[in-house]
Amino acid sequence: QVQLVESGGGLVQAGGSLRLSCAASRGTFSSYAMGWFRQAPGKEREIVAAINWSGGSDNYADSVKGRFTISIDNAKNMAYLQMNSLKPEDTAVYYCAAGPPYYSDYVPISDDEYDYWGQGTQVTVSS
Repeated sequence: QVQLVESGGGLVQAGGSLRLSCAASRGTFSSYAMGWFRQAPGKEREIVAAINWSGGSDNYADSVKGRFTISIDNAKNMAYLQMNSLKPEDTAVYYCAAGPPYYSDYVPISDDEYDYWGQGTQVTVSS
Protein backbone atom coordinates (compact mmCIF):
# COMPACT_ATOMS: atom_id res chain seq x y z
CA GLN A 1 0.00 0.00 0.00
CA VAL A 2 1.35 3.42 -0.91
CA GLN A 3 1.06 6.45 1.33
CA LEU A 4 1.06 9.86 -0.32
CA VAL A 5 1.98 13.21 1.18
CA GLU A 6 1.49 16.49 -0.69
CA SER A 7 3.41 19.70 -0.10
CA GLY A 8 4.03 23.02 -1.78
CA GLY A 9 0.67 24.69 -1.42
CA GLY A 10 0.26 28.24 -0.21
CA LEU A 11 -0.94 31.73 -0.97
CA VAL A 12 0.08 33.32 -4.27
CA GLN A 13 -1.03 36.29 -6.30
CA ALA A 14 -2.78 35.86 -9.61
CA GLY A 15 -0.25 35.28 -12.35
CA GLY A 16 2.17 33.61 -9.99
CA SER A 17 3.46 30.06 -9.84
CA LEU A 18 3.57 27.17 -7.41
CA ARG A 19 4.96 23.67 -7.61
CA LEU A 20 3.15 20.97 -5.71
CA SER A 21 5.02 17.84 -4.71
CA CYS A 22 3.70 14.40 -3.85
CA ALA A 23 5.94 11.98 -1.99
CA ALA A 24 5.33 8.27 -1.68
CA SER A 25 6.37 6.80 1.63
CA ARG A 26 5.84 3.25 0.41
CA GLY A 27 5.79 1.72 -3.02
CA THR A 28 7.19 3.20 -6.20
CA PHE A 29 5.49 5.52 -8.67
CA SER A 30 6.54 3.30 -11.54
CA SER A 31 3.87 0.89 -10.30
CA TYR A 32 1.07 3.44 -10.47
CA ALA A 33 -0.67 5.98 -12.62
CA MET A 34 -0.67 9.35 -10.84
CA GLY A 35 -3.25 12.07 -10.75
CA TRP A 36 -3.75 15.50 -9.28
CA PHE A 37 -7.26 16.49 -8.29
CA ARG A 38 -8.69 19.57 -6.63
CA GLN A 39 -11.77 20.52 -4.70
CA ALA A 40 -12.94 24.06 -4.18
CA PRO A 41 -15.45 24.99 -1.44
CA GLY A 42 -18.95 23.98 -2.44
CA LYS A 43 -17.76 22.17 -5.54
CA GLU A 44 -17.13 18.56 -6.45
CA ARG A 45 -13.64 17.16 -6.70
CA GLU A 46 -12.29 17.40 -10.22
CA ILE A 47 -9.35 16.07 -12.16
CA VAL A 48 -6.57 18.56 -12.82
CA ALA A 49 -3.91 16.42 -14.47
CA ALA A 50 -2.90 12.78 -14.68
CA ILE A 51 0.02 10.80 -16.00
CA ASN A 52 0.44 7.15 -16.87
CA TRP A 53 2.75 4.74 -15.07
CA SER A 54 5.74 5.40 -17.34
CA GLY A 55 5.34 9.15 -17.57
CA GLY A 56 4.92 8.88 -21.31
CA SER A 57 1.31 10.00 -21.52
CA ASP A 58 -0.58 12.70 -19.70
CA ASN A 59 -3.96 14.38 -19.66
CA TYR A 60 -5.12 17.78 -18.42
CA ALA A 61 -8.38 19.46 -17.61
CA ASP A 62 -9.23 22.07 -20.23
CA SER A 63 -9.12 24.78 -17.57
CA VAL A 64 -5.42 24.19 -16.86
CA LYS A 65 -4.03 23.20 -20.27
CA GLY A 66 -1.00 25.25 -21.16
CA ARG A 67 -0.57 26.44 -17.56
CA PHE A 68 -0.04 23.29 -15.49
CA THR A 69 2.44 20.45 -16.01
CA ILE A 70 2.39 17.07 -14.31
CA SER A 71 5.58 15.05 -13.98
CA ILE A 72 7.00 12.12 -12.07
CA ASP A 73 10.47 11.22 -10.87
CA ASN A 74 10.48 7.48 -10.30
CA ALA A 75 14.01 7.53 -8.90
CA LYS A 76 12.87 9.85 -6.10
CA ASN A 77 9.33 8.48 -5.77
CA MET A 78 8.00 11.97 -6.35
CA ALA A 79 5.22 13.43 -8.45
CA TYR A 80 4.92 17.12 -9.22
CA LEU A 81 2.38 19.61 -10.46
CA GLN A 82 3.94 22.79 -11.80
CA MET A 83 1.30 25.51 -11.82
CA ASN A 84 1.96 28.71 -13.75
CA SER A 85 -0.20 31.74 -14.55
CA LEU A 86 -2.39 30.95 -11.57
CA LYS A 87 -5.90 32.37 -11.44
CA PRO A 88 -8.22 32.96 -8.48
CA GLU A 89 -10.43 30.15 -9.80
CA ASP A 90 -7.53 27.74 -9.21
CA THR A 91 -8.06 28.17 -5.47
CA ALA A 92 -8.79 24.75 -3.98
CA VAL A 93 -7.41 21.89 -1.94
CA TYR A 94 -5.18 19.85 -4.23
CA TYR A 95 -4.81 16.10 -3.82
CA CYS A 96 -2.44 13.64 -5.41
CA ALA A 97 -3.65 10.12 -6.02
CA ALA A 98 -2.21 6.81 -7.19
CA GLY A 99 -4.05 4.26 -9.27
CA PRO A 100 -3.43 1.03 -11.19
CA PRO A 101 -0.62 1.28 -13.74
CA TYR A 102 -2.45 -0.50 -16.59
CA TYR A 103 1.04 -0.75 -18.21
CA SER A 104 -0.17 1.09 -21.28
CA ASP A 105 -0.60 4.65 -22.54
CA TYR A 106 -3.96 4.83 -20.78
CA VAL A 107 -4.29 7.76 -18.38
CA PRO A 108 -7.08 7.41 -15.82
CA ILE A 109 -8.98 10.65 -15.23
CA SER A 110 -11.87 9.55 -13.04
CA ASP A 111 -11.38 9.73 -9.29
CA ASP A 112 -12.94 6.30 -8.81
CA GLU A 113 -10.03 4.82 -10.75
CA TYR A 114 -7.60 5.87 -8.03
CA ASP A 115 -6.97 3.79 -4.94
CA TYR A 116 -4.66 5.91 -2.78
CA TRP A 117 -4.97 9.56 -1.82
CA GLY A 118 -2.92 12.15 -0.01
CA GLN A 119 -4.31 14.45 2.65
CA GLY A 120 -4.38 17.48 0.37
CA THR A 121 -2.64 20.83 0.27
CA GLN A 122 -4.36 24.22 0.12
CA VAL A 123 -3.70 26.52 -2.81
CA THR A 124 -5.08 30.03 -2.57
CA VAL A 125 -4.73 32.50 -5.43
CA SER A 126 -5.50 36.12 -4.63
CA SER A 127 -6.71 38.59 -7.24
